[in-house]
Amino acid sequence: MSDLADPAAAVEAFDCPMCAAPAGSACRTRSGNVAPKYHTQRFTLVPQLRAELEVRTPADRGPGRAWKPGPPREALPVGAAAKPTRVGYGRCSSAQQELDSQLDALREAGCDPIFSEKISTRIKVRPEFTKAMDYARTIKQAVPHQRVIFTVHEMKRLGRGAAELLTIAEDLRRTDIQLELLTGPLQGLYDPSGHGAALFAFFAGMAESEREYIREKSLEGQASARERGRHGGRPKVFDDDMIAYARSLRARGVPVPDIAAKLIIPTGKNKGHHPSVASVYRILADNDSATT
Repeated sequence: MSDLADPAAAVEAFDCPMCAAPAGSACRTRSGNVAPKYHTQRFTLVPQLRAELEVRTPADRGPGRAWKPGPPREALPVGAAAKPTRVGYGRCSSAQQELDSQLDALREAGCDPIFSEKISTRIKVRPEFTKAMDYARTIKQAVPHQRVIFTVHEMKRLGRGAAELLTIAEDLRRTDIQLELLTGPLQGLYDPSGHGAALFAFFAGMAESEREYIREKSLEGQASARERGRHGGRPKVFDDDMIAYARSLRARGVPVPDIAAKLIIPTGKNKGHHPSVASVYRILADNDSATT
């Protein structure tokens, strides 16, 4: 339970969104009795109680007895009394990269809870990211008028591909969750259902363009290497001399298993070993097809 001095009084400062109990009264069940615990939608309005699984109704409110309204109290405006719920997410791509600076920035921004993981954006399923989004959705569903902000250190912590980023943006828009970026060219708070959606989509396109640029440069580098006689990929198991020798042995009627035993691989990780019988069959068949 939270260290808040009087959780019940703090909860009862608000009307209950679930059972419509007014400020000053305990929550009630559908049967008309005092509920044994306050509804989640109500106690999450109190920042200090959001992380609690439940807040019990005090004995002096008569849990289980017929519900009666308590002393009337003016309800606190939810927007003014409740701080936004900031759900933090930190990520780096590898175990060698440093994550602490992100976590420190998220804590300083007031994020609670914070989810983090060391995982590449190339991996489609990121467990901690999924948990963070699920938590944000749960709070928003429980208390629809509560501001929920999904906070990351910078945009690339969310993802790099345009399709992935736009999917995340659509999820945030659909659930009315705001996005906050603490650093980078997009630093600030964005509402995906407003002008922030267009800006987020634009930079998602920029991220995709950057990936395409890197790909093009890689292909150019490979083409340049080929022009200089450097070819990537695995080395060939058979060179021209081996193929010619294998064909000559076959022409003399030597069985393929015996041909494989006479050949030695000249390069690569299998250097010095005999090729497999299946490989010899394949290279002879390929050469037969080429000759035909």
